[in-house]
Amino acid sequence: MRSRDFDLDFRERSTRIRDWGAGLLLLSALLWGWCAILLLTDYEVEKPNGNTDECAARLFTEGGTANEGLWRGDYCEDERDWPEALAVLGLSLPVSLVGTALFTTGSVSRRMSGHSQAMRELDRIADEREKREKHAGA
Repeated sequence: MRSRDFDLDFRERSTRIRDWGAGLLLLSALLWGWCAILLLTDYEVEKPNGNTDECAARLFTEGGTANEGLWRGDYCEDERDWPEALAVLGLSLPVSLVGTALFTTGSVSRRMSGHSQAMRELDRIADEREKREKHAGA
């Protein structure tokens, strides 16, 4: 295998790794968005009798429907529970760490490959210049 073919294959693998990292970072952003929706938006909950109740967002209530609603007989507390939001947030952490590592690895590998190619090209130009100077001086 020629060095050019190896370099092109290396760059293709690096691009694939970088793209996987970008995909995982996008997935992590979606998980963060889902967590934000769970914590920041108002919602409705359906009661067993068929009626619905308006519930305040989990994050912006102080003893309101979302946090102390079960004591008053409504169902807001059970609909969006804290462990669900924290589980989504916790799941996003390893996904974002792996995504960051893959994206960084792929990007650095591509840049280093480009740098190596530039250095080989400069060496080739310098060798040609030396040959011309040697032939011109002879």
